[in-house]
Amino acid sequence: MAIVGGGLTGLWTAWYLLERDPELRIVVLEKDIAGFGASGRNGGWCSALFPRSTASLEREHGRDAALALRRAMIGTVDEVGRAADQAGLDIDYAKGGTVVYARSGVQLTSARADVEEAAGYGVDALELWGAERVKAAGALGAVFDPACARVHPARLVRGLADAVESRGVVIREQTEVLDYRPGRVETDRGVVTCDRLVVATEGYGAALRATRRQVLPLYSLMIATQPLPDEFWDEIGIAHGQTFSDYRHLLVYGQRTADNRFAFGGRGARYHWGSAIRPEYDRVPRVFEHLHRTLSEMFPALESAQWGGAEVTHRWGGPIGVSRDWHATASYDATKRVAWAGGYVGDGLSTTNLAGRTLADLLTGADTELTRLPWVGHRSPSWEPEPLRFLGANAGLLAMELADIEERVTKRPSLIARIMGPLVGH
Repeated sequence: MAIVGGGLTGLWTAWYLLERDPELRIVVLEKDIAGFGASGRNGGWCSALFPRSTASLEREHGRDAALALRRAMIGTVDEVGRAADQAGLDIDYAKGGTVVYARSGVQLTSARADVEEAAGYGVDALELWGAERVKAAGALGAVFDPACARVHPARLVRGLADAVESRGVVIREQTEVLDYRPGRVETDRGVVTCDRLVVATEGYGAALRATRRQVLPLYSLMIATQPLPDEFWDEIGIAHGQTFSDYRHLLVYGQRTADNRFAFGGRGARYHWGSAIRPEYDRVPRVFEHLHRTLSEMFPALESAQWGGAEVTHRWGGPIGVSRDWHATASYDATKRVAWAGGYVGDGLSTTNLAGRTLADLLTGADTELTRLPWVGHRSPSWEPEPLRFLGANAGLLAMELADIEERVTKRPSLIARIMGPLVGH
């Protein structure tokens, strides 16, 4: 069996395939090193988030199917921790939940609506916290979601690569896949023939002919600060294992790392013509400055003399994979014997694990609760050709920025965001 892509999707698939059949011969083909892409560079949220909302899933697949997928995602948070322990991996796993701050009246209304909607579905155990429980600047309250763990993503993906290799999987790094078709993968180092094929390229699928318009690579960037003392974290109210965000439209996400740094990221980097992916796109000074400014606005103590004006010590970024309808999938064509998964839209750290278990069941012919989940077999529409793709993707980013400005000025829910909602999985 050949797996194209040495990120978490491919490696989790290999891990669970060997649990089902230890005698399988598996080769993983990776252009760079295992975990080079989003799997090793993400924000470290092992969450139950799925790119489509529960209401959106219900509209498309029905209530029972939508809730089954929500339960599977919630269970995946614990499964990642369990599997990492089984593999002997030290990934800084700490299940402290996510705090999403409401920093305006409009955001507080959104927070209350989310908690009310979740209660109606009866699966996600969201809590509405009052202002007295949160310490982010201007916070009027927050939503707490217990279904999230902080992890060190690079330790997870590199450790998982070592673990599957120890069980007999062959990982061919520095091997670029040029093209593939059922039973055959062409690389810059030769041809691999296989009885089954797994395509696990996520955002990098935009570089391959077969998947060029199935995924859009959208950049997300991050910064990390120097370590800060425990007293600082006590002052701002973020415990070990907690991740955090707020209700703005241009997404930000953060965590307290195991060594007491902020690791903080967000959107804002533009989409590049022709779905281009280049190393220089990983670093955009304007976006790094925006992230630092945003983090300081949320937690002004970060710049105080008491804590020395914490220095940003690391800056990085990379592409995530976005499907046209913001709907992830894990699928298998039994006729062609080709499986694929992706389209996580930045929610992949945990979703890749669910994908790996699901693909392992599909590839081995099992009929399980996982193979009956509504994302199995889902096919997203293709992205438009250029220049429509370029114009639409960047207009969407601009719209989210404008939506945040609109809400600050009008003090009312954004009309722009309401128009964009159906286009981004809500």
